[in-house]
Amino acid sequence: MLSTVEDGRISISPYDTAWVSLIENIDGSGTPQFPSSLEWIAQNQLSDGSWGDALFSVCDRLLNTLACVIALRSWNNHPDKSEKGTRFFKDNLSKLGKEDLDSMTCGFEVVFPPLVERARSLGIEIPHDAPFLREIFRLRSLKFARIPKDLMHEMPTPILYNLEGLEDLNWEKLLKLQTEEGSFLTSPSSTAFALIQTKDNNCLKYLNGIITKFNGGAPTVYPIDLFSRLWAVDRLQRLGISRFFKLEIKDCLDYVYRYWTENGVFSGRNARVYDLDDTSMGFRLLRLLGYNVNPDVFKHFRKQGKFVCLGGELNESPTTILNLFKASQVQFPGENILEEAKRFSYNFLKERVANNKVVDKWVISKDIPGEITYGIGIPWYANLPRVEARFYVEHYSGADEVWVGKTLYRVAEISNNIYLELAKLDYNECQAQHQLEWINMQQWWAESNLPEFGISIENLLDAYFLAAASLYEPERSIERLAWAKSTVIAQSLTVYFDEVATSTEQRNRFIAAFKGNSFSSLEKIDKMGKTLLQNIQKYIHHLSVQTFQGLERDLTQQLNDAWEAWLTAALNMKIGEYPNEATLIVQILNLSTGRIMCSKEMLYNDDYKHLSHLTDKVCNQLRQHQKNQKEIHMVCPEMNGGSHGCIRSTEIEADMQEIVRLVLQSPPENVCQMVKQTFLIVAKAFYYMAYCSKETRSSHISKVLFERLL
Repeated sequence: MLSTVEDGRISISPYDTAWVSLIENIDGSGTPQFPSSLEWIAQNQLSDGSWGDALFSVCDRLLNTLACVIALRSWNNHPDKSEKGTRFFKDNLSKLGKEDLDSMTCGFEVVFPPLVERARSLGIEIPHDAPFLREIFRLRSLKFARIPKDLMHEMPTPILYNLEGLEDLNWEKLLKLQTEEGSFLTSPSSTAFALIQTKDNNCLKYLNGIITKFNGGAPTVYPIDLFSRLWAVDRLQRLGISRFFKLEIKDCLDYVYRYWTENGVFSGRNARVYDLDDTSMGFRLLRLLGYNVNPDVFKHFRKQGKFVCLGGELNESPTTILNLFKASQVQFPGENILEEAKRFSYNFLKERVANNKVVDKWVISKDIPGEITYGIGIPWYANLPRVEARFYVEHYSGADEVWVGKTLYRVAEISNNIYLELAKLDYNECQAQHQLEWINMQQWWAESNLPEFGISIENLLDAYFLAAASLYEPERSIERLAWAKSTVIAQSLTVYFDEVATSTEQRNRFIAAFKGNSFSSLEKIDKMGKTLLQNIQKYIHHLSVQTFQGLERDLTQQLNDAWEAWLTAALNMKIGEYPNEATLIVQILNLSTGRIMCSKEMLYNDDYKHLSHLTDKVCNQLRQHQKNQKEIHMVCPEMNGGSHGCIRSTEIEADMQEIVRLVLQSPPENVCQMVKQTFLIVAKAFYYMAYCSKETRSSHISKVLFERLL
């Protein structure tokens, strides 16, 4: 599907089709230029007499129906269908009085009033004194007051999308503002109105292409090549199935990047108008995959302390601001505009959720409040892939997701049940494997006598969950288990050094015994120390055998070197301190997959050392934060119900930003991208543990590991 996206697969809009059908033949014969559009209208009336999407929306149905009735009456075509449509319109017109601003279709207040006047001129009786109609006309006047008439004739603005709702237009100037394809801001209805007024050949060429492609129909916006690609990639990533579409995703983002500008992007290429929604989504996805995008693009959307999607809009979209919030978190050091965007968007979304005002102007989806609550509740630094996938599969509407333009529409690349079913199937298959691994982890835990070292089943579950939620793919089983076991062994060693081998001499003997170069050292080690040594040696041997089968190379020495470095760092560790566990996990993960074939060589690489230092620093601070939160909860149990730990350290924030920059921006000349990504994956896991409360983690563990998706 993604490999053949072209300009986007989108449903047909009766309203836009009606406007196209109103065009008289340019040869002057007085017949329709596009008779197939008139025929489409006749063939697609609903049983109740209306036209529109299967999902009932008052604005959508009334706008579509009135436009189609006008088209049929104008050509004296299918009077029975026209009459049936008229009855539906009159019977349902009063329902407009129950609609609020957030529920209106895009530009409804601009295009509906002149459509009403046109209907009256054709003899359709519509009351003049209805309060709900007066309110729509009032909103139209308010909108017009915000449109700079001179400016709209000089440069492309969002109002080009609704030209059929305007009067007193200077077409000589406006025709200079067409897109390369000949449209007015990718709107077939606006372009049809322009063709009626001007007979412009570029408008005709654009509409000819659309009517041919859609067999007489016209969508509400076209092309949607950038929008469809960006949102499709976003859906695949959040559903946890993007790994099946790596080549298609790269092609999609390469395509978007070709049309990326310093002002951002629009839903369709070459529009010369830019919106915050597409720009936010594009910025985040492109930056995460290593494309060079400048955050100054968001300065174009900052207006009087707010960030707006399009100039002149009357109401904001929660999902647009959520996309801005997500984009603002993929931040490098010194990017102040993103910090400003993050503060604004978080406060905006928090207020909307608190006031239960989350109806969106661009999309009708299954659980927008749930998406927003998750989005502001779990920051990107703490957002683990499998946790996100679990929640988003529950939020995703599949084919029932409906988008809002002038009329309601659907986009197959973005909203379909194939993605949903694949996500559920993949999730359950991964979960089944995780559950088998968890059983094996418990057996290993018991056989290794880890409870003697204070490692509880809860500690074991936390360690395995972090690994499984971060590296969930079935083929990454070796990495998952290596991560979880490394974490638990490191914790048991930390307990041992804190409570038993507290002196430098005792620790030196342990390290010497680990190296295997001192029999006397082994003899002097206590029983607990010997048990630990056996655990490490068995674990390293088992991992070496597993990696040898895949890599055909014995990594025993490299794994020993990694653990020796960690033990040496622990030598001078004070009680309660943590040695550099993050770097150890990173090394183990990269060794177990063959990404680092010689750990000592890599350790001397400047970029690798810088990433190691930063990651260890951040993770140690996060571990200390987690410890402090635990102590607070022990003193004040009533605080334990909080959802997260509110990490406010500017130092942690700055270091996380630098890690993100090093991973996403610095060229992979000396350190391959996958190796760098491992640092970020591990840092995010530590952030998650520090940020989320015990109750939140327990809920996530239950969902991710034990609750099957239905």
